Amino acid sequence: MDGESPTMAQRRPAARHMQDGAAQLTHALVGQREATTGTVRVTTSEIAAAYLLPPVVAALRQEERGIQLEIVASNRVENLLRREADIAVRMVRPRQGSLVTRKLAEVPIVTCAHERYLARVGVPRVVEDLRQHHLLGYDRDDTIVRGFARFGMPLPRSAFAVRTDNQLVYAQLVAAGAGVGFLSRYSLRHLPGVVEVCQQLQIPALPCYLTVHREIRSSKVVRRVYDFLAARLPAELED
Repeated sequence: MDGESPTMAQRRPAARHMQDGAAQLTHALVGQREATTGTVRVTTSEIAAAYLLPPVVAALRQEERGIQLEIVASNRVENLLRREADIAVRMVRPRQGSLVTRKLAEVPIVTCAHERYLARVGVPRVVEDLRQHHLLGYDRDDTIVRGFARFGMPLPRSAFAVRTDNQLVYAQLVAAGAGVGFLSRYSLRHLPGVVEVCQQLQIPALPCYLTVHREIRSSKVVRRVYDFLAARLPAELED
């Protein structure tokens, strides 16, 4: 019999349709791998979440409309280990081998107070002057107490008129003129009227690290956010 059988002729369009469908599926899967769309969770400290990340996040959103961001204000290193976050911005270097860490900058810590407070009480010029001022300290965290001890000026916990471990509350106490505090220099840009004092007190800077879990840095979306933060955060941390 000449030509194709009716059965074969009927099967050819179906086969072409299946091939076209497979090609479209392959193209879609490749597109998903290449597209910078998805959700990335970034964890950092309370003060960095409020004062450091927002302008960087706003810039990222302008460039990457397909990426959604979730900001987790927390200091817990296990956020990444438990996959509760994808990327961390921290002032402490994680030691876990499964985490990949990159140092971004050194963050200056300064002695500071609001201009209203200084007009009322006076400006401390040298370290000893601080004994006559209302000092703002931490509650259970002894970082500030240990810092004064290193400068040969041991102070009891009671020397700090107001104490809190909440970083945002601490910053707002300084901004309200409650006393002299110790903050990252970049945060002063967001606290109008708060100025640096007593520059003789050279407080060691804190390193800033960008951290990601080793297994998820191959994700194109996570990698895009990681690279963007690595490029933009150092400039935000500059004076």
